[in-house]
Amino acid sequence: MTIAIAMSGGVDSSVAAALLAENNPPADPNGPPDVVGMTMQLWNQRRLPALLGAEEGEPARASGRCCSLDDVYDARRVAGFLGLPYYVVNLEDRFEQGVVRPFVESYLAGETPIPCSLCNTEIKFAEFIDTARKVGADTIATGHYARVEKDPDSGRYRLFAGRDASKDQSYFLFGLKQEQLARTLFPLGELTKDEVRAMARDRNLPVAAKPDSQEICFVPTGNYRRFIDAYLSEQGRKIEDAAGDMVTTDGRVLGRHEGLGSYTVGQRKGLGIATGSPLYVIGLDRAHNRVVVGADEELLKSRLLVREINWIRPAREGDSFEARVKIRNKHFPAAARVEARADGEALVEFASPQRAITPGQAAVFYDGDEMVGGGWISSVLD
Repeated sequence: MTIAIAMSGGVDSSVAAALLAENNPPADPNGPPDVVGMTMQLWNQRRLPALLGAEEGEPARASGRCCSLDDVYDARRVAGFLGLPYYVVNLEDRFEQGVVRPFVESYLAGETPIPCSLCNTEIKFAEFIDTARKVGADTIATGHYARVEKDPDSGRYRLFAGRDASKDQSYFLFGLKQEQLARTLFPLGELTKDEVRAMARDRNLPVAAKPDSQEICFVPTGNYRRFIDAYLSEQGRKIEDAAGDMVTTDGRVLGRHEGLGSYTVGQRKGLGIATGSPLYVIGLDRAHNRVVVGADEELLKSRLLVREINWIRPAREGDSFEARVKIRNKHFPAAARVEARADGEALVEFASPQRAITPGQAAVFYDGDEMVGGGWISSVLD
């Protein structure tokens, strides 16, 4: 069996590659390799140089991101150090169509998108599996902190949170299908981040001291609005947000906003109004071009609708069950009742109100540390 390991140039994927190489030595020195390294080139870092103040044609560089040119160089160094065959696969067009454009359109629709989940579902698994087949790999592996197991009774694959709760990345993997889980390994699923760092040092990996990436790979400054302005300008478009009213939840006008694209649910800074007490964005009323603001307690909501659900544990229309539901990556899963509905939707009702439930983010359902399923938050009901 040949395994293709996705190598991002970071510590996690490098240690995952090292573990696979150690546990899967070539059975036949003259035969095909048992482990190959592959890096997905997803975004041209020379695009949109104005975001970093670069002149046209100069490379756009930023620290704290994944998938940069430096990361490709690091991944190649690690593969060479481990003696693995190594490939760079250009998936820029597919990434733009499946991740960047949906991100932009979701943002323009008044949502707060989460491109990392789209990237995992559409690119790092679907496209990567297809690409791996072309080099003879039956199985893929990544450096995600998550676990997958096959149920011996049902034959279905089950997805679990990583053992290290502080690094668990299962939230971003809710879109994985059974056929993808069946072909995927997570070598770090049982490890903690400290253990992974120690393994990198013990093996003298070239990236042992490299910091973790923090930002979305194609948003170099972390400023969504600047990226979208630059991207749309490149496409011959512009954000058409018009100024409108900034209102309280009971409809009182407090001031004006500069366009809905500059705001997100839960935002406090940059509102441009003062009332003597802190105000937060409670919601974006796109139908009336209004930013709705209020006190912190008004961000607390209990019910939401979720769309485009991928059920990893099967659920039928009308099924209702208790779960712990996570509504953003850093959110601690909260007790809720989930009701499966028609057309891939579900109603979630929390046992206690949760802060800043945001359309465009993912809602992921857990039974203990096992993922039941997840989808995209479409609306908040109260």
